[in-house]
Amino acid sequence: MTFFSDHRNTGILATSQAVLVVSQSMLAILSGLVGLAIADNVALATLPVTTVVIATTLTTIPASLLMKHIGRRAGFLVGGSVGVSGAMVASYALYTENFWLFSFGTFLMGVNVGFAQFYRFTAADAAKPHFKSRAISFVIAGGVIAAFAGPELAKRTHDLVEGTDFLGSYLILGGLGVVGMALVAALKIPAPSADERRQSGRPLAEIVRQPSLVIAILVGMIAYSTMILLMTATPLAMIGHGFHIDDASFVIQWHMVAMFAPAFFTGSIIHRFGVDKVMVAGTVLLGVAITSALSGNQIIHFWTALFALGLGWNFAFIGASTLLTETYAPSEKAKAQALNDFLVFGMVTLASLTSGTILYFLDWRAVNFAAIPAIGVALIATLWLMGMRRP
Repeated sequence: MTFFSDHRNTGILATSQAVLVVSQSMLAILSGLVGLAIADNVALATLPVTTVVIATTLTTIPASLLMKHIGRRAGFLVGGSVGVSGAMVASYALYTENFWLFSFGTFLMGVNVGFAQFYRFTAADAAKPHFKSRAISFVIAGGVIAAFAGPELAKRTHDLVEGTDFLGSYLILGGLGVVGMALVAALKIPAPSADERRQSGRPLAEIVRQPSLVIAILVGMIAYSTMILLMTATPLAMIGHGFHIDDASFVIQWHMVAMFAPAFFTGSIIHRFGVDKVMVAGTVLLGVAITSALSGNQIIHFWTALFALGLGWNFAFIGASTLLTETYAPSEKAKAQALNDFLVFGMVTLASLTSGTILYFLDWRAVNFAAIPAIGVALIATLWLMGMRRP
């Protein structure tokens, strides 16, 4: 790969990530509200959000193994076509007020997310060693556009089609899926050779005996699931405390800024201070988010909690993804990355599913208390890693 090819692919993947996260932010803001509007049981209101994560989890392993044989670009196009189909199914379900069909549509959209989670690893695998952490960071930074475009699109399109709330938003999501497919079609990544398809490297049982890999997966799981646990419940909790959808969009918007804007620098920070210290900082910030959320129910408490949550996720998740790339050979990347994302999004699925249930049967404070033990585990694990890696 030349310098130009490295950066060209990273730029395309960062733009693709931006389109993806715009869609995800719209789904996060609107799908729970759609569920609240058309579900027979309000306890199921967050199910359409959860089906996205379930589909993401179930897709990660087959997506990674499929792309080992057909290549990243072809795999991303497969995922994109399923995602566009899902947006159309969800739009029809909204028109007919069919909650279960709507949840199936969001499930199909989640399949695309499962493929797209490999954007960051695709950039890293195609980059020179010194550029890997920056490649991951720059791809994730592409999502900063979503901090502004996603909530704004949610506000401006939810009543676009007269007589059917939110239908315009899901039609727009279908269009974003088409844009994403056009972008990944421009990637310049060679298809796997016959030798690359045959090689498998070490057995997975041997790969997972590495402490660094275990901690990378553990911290990635906890960072992402904590973020989803709080973010999924936040719009509903804010409305329950008397705030408007515009207020919830404002808080989610700044949460997205904190998630993605620092990624322009996170790779360089990792390069300067070390991946273990960045992961420790990320877990501490997750604790700050919980502290703020438990301090009150004013908009400043929601804003501070979600901002710290986004920043903590950025440091912890980018750090964990970078650490993971140090634990496998090129021939082992498909199974190592598949295992990582399956476990990460399996935990995210659990967090998304329980978020609405805890909020419904208990309250917003209980949602935050539920995250404390996991954050403690992540902090202890990263501190142990720091001590182990110290010269």
